[in-house]
Amino acid sequence: MITLSKSRIAAACVALAAWMPLQGHAGLLDDDEARKAILDLRAKVENLTRELNARIDTKADRSSALDMVNQQEQALSEIAKLRGQVEVLSNELSNAQKRQKDLYGDLDERLRKLEPRQVTIDGREAAVDPNEQRSYDAAMVLFKGGDYKTAATALGEFVRRYPASGYAANAQYWLGNAYYALRDYKSAISAQEVVVSQYRDSAKAPDAILNIASSYTELKDIKNAKKALKELVLKYPDSSAAQAAKDRLAVLK
Repeated sequence: MITLSKSRIAAACVALAAWMPLQGHAGLLDDDEARKAILDLRAKVENLTRELNARIDTKADRSSALDMVNQQEQALSEIAKLRGQVEVLSNELSNAQKRQKDLYGDLDERLRKLEPRQVTIDGREAAVDPNEQRSYDAAMVLFKGGDYKTAATALGEFVRRYPASGYAANAQYWLGNAYYALRDYKSAISAQEVVVSQYRDSAKAPDAILNIASSYTELKDIKNAKKALKELVLKYPDSSAAQAAKDRLAVLK
C-alpha cells in the first residue's frame, strides 16, 4: 500500500539527485558549470518525478479499477443468487397455486355432485339430491325388470327415507303397482290410498284410484270397486283415468 505523498517523493528525488553528482564533482566545477549541472539535475528530477507520479497514478488507478471490478463481480454474484432464489420461490408459488386450484376444482366438483338439481317430474319442477335420484332410479330399474318383490322393498324404503321427495308420490304409486303385480291386492290398495290421501295433487293420484278399483275387482269386491271409480270421476273428471273409470262403470252395471 502506498503511504508517501507525491510531494514527499519528488523532494526526496531532488535532494538525492542533487547531492550525489555534486558531491563527486564539487571541486572540479566553476560557477557556470555548477549552475548548468544544477539545471540539468532539476530537469532530470522533474522528469523522474513526472514518470514516478505517472507510475503511482497508474498503479492507483489499476488498484481502484480492480477493486471496482471485484465489487461488481460480488454484486453480480449476489444478484444471481437472489435471482435464483426468486425463481425457486416463483416456481414454488406457481405449484402451490396450481395445487390450490386443483383442490378447489375437485372440491367444487364434489359439492356439485352433492347439491340438489332441478328435475321435471310429471310436468313439475323439483329439487332432487343425487342420492335420492340414484335410489329412485335403482328401484325403478328393478320394477321395469320384473323383479316386483325386490322393487317393492326398494320403493318402500325410498318413501320412508324421502317422504317429501318430488319422486315420493311416484314411488308410492309404483309400490302399489308392484304389490298388484305380486297379486297382493290388499297391500296394493293400502299403498295407493296413501297416494290419494298424502299426494292428492300429484298427477299419479287419479291412476292410484283406478288401481284401487282394479284391486277391489280382483278381490271380487264390486261394491268398493264401483265406489272407487265414482270417486275418481268426481275428484278428477278431466283426467284420462276418469274416462277409463266411466268405461268400467258402464261394464260393471
